[in-house]
Amino acid sequence: MGTVEKAGDVTSELESAEEEEMVGGGELAAHLMKSGITCNEALAALANRIHAEAMASLPPNVRRRVRGLRSLQKEFVDIESKFYSEVHALECKYEKMYKPLFEKRAQIVNGAYEPTDAECVNPWRDENEEEELARAVQGAAITDGDDKDKKDEPAMDPNVKGIPDFWYTIFRNVSMLSEMMQEHDEPIVKALQDIKVQMHEDPIGFTLEFHFGPNEYFTNKVLTKEYSMKCKPDEENPLEFEGPEIYSCKGCDINWNKGKNVTVKTIKKKQKHKSRGSVRTVTKSVQADSFFNFFSPPTMPDDSNSTLASDIQALLTADFEIGHYIRERVVSRAVLLYTGEGLDDDDDDDYEEEEEEECSTEESEDDEPAPRRRGKKPGKGPAGGDAAPECKQQ
Repeated sequence: MGTVEKAGDVTSELESAEEEEMVGGGELAAHLMKSGITCNEALAALANRIHAEAMASLPPNVRRRVRGLRSLQKEFVDIESKFYSEVHALECKYEKMYKPLFEKRAQIVNGAYEPTDAECVNPWRDENEEEELARAVQGAAITDGDDKDKKDEPAMDPNVKGIPDFWYTIFRNVSMLSEMMQEHDEPIVKALQDIKVQMHEDPIGFTLEFHFGPNEYFTNKVLTKEYSMKCKPDEENPLEFEGPEIYSCKGCDINWNKGKNVTVKTIKKKQKHKSRGSVRTVTKSVQADSFFNFFSPPTMPDDSNSTLASDIQALLTADFEIGHYIRERVVSRAVLLYTGEGLDDDDDDDYEEEEEEECSTEESEDDEPAPRRRGKKPGKGPAGGDAAPECKQQ
């Protein structure tokens, strides 16, 4: 009932705004904010109003049958929630089976284990891969001038340990992670040795573990991000249930070495004295863009109806998507993201479209030079180098 009453209050506010002929979107938004109503609540009220009008247009006997269908839908949702609970239990069961494979992967990546010849056979892939490698070597042999000597395959280096920059390359290749990783993050990400997932059965959820080797930035060996999930329909809106939902997350404290915290930066700001007119320069620390802000998620304020709460909820939603993606894709398909085989098909498409659009703006001589944007890289896969100069704007 509380939700219906709130929706009614919002609708009445909207109607009041219409009666006052507040046609401009900005004026309507200002009116709603003065009334303590968020945009999400306004949209929800409008949706409820539209649904109510659609129901009102039906004959009473048809409306009654629609209510009967809603009851059936509620029964379906109750069964569906049990289905997803059992799916999570299965995930926990099979996570124990995956664990030895991921542990061996970490040993290979970090040079603690050398796979045998038998373990390196990929019968479904080997024949095509040899042809692709031959073409790649031939393409790399093209040189400038009259030097026509072909470059051979790189010599085997006995000093190479494991697979260098394995996770760093994945961060560069995956657009979601690449956009989060700043230049000052890169030396730290290069120290990343493994990412693990620990599943929780009751209450349901999972924890991401980022294991780091020794580095000059912090003393932690493991950074964690814990996600809590719910698999039950909301009591007030049960028909909106669409499966397990992450509802909260908790990061961890990073023990930064002195002067090495990449999540803060120092800025200088001029202050003018009100009466004397003198100006002084002060320094203050502010948050800097960094992947490692991922381990300090925002917390919801006590007033869940405030505009600030709405903004934080949007940040948390994006955070949940990242955590889910790391768990579902990055950890389980790491080698395919390293080689580029498992990247989303639209990654390159997005890059090409942006490049075409944004490079065209540079034709104007009056425009300022376009800043380099961190994000999708032209070079995909372990080679990873920039295949062409970037031409991207914010």
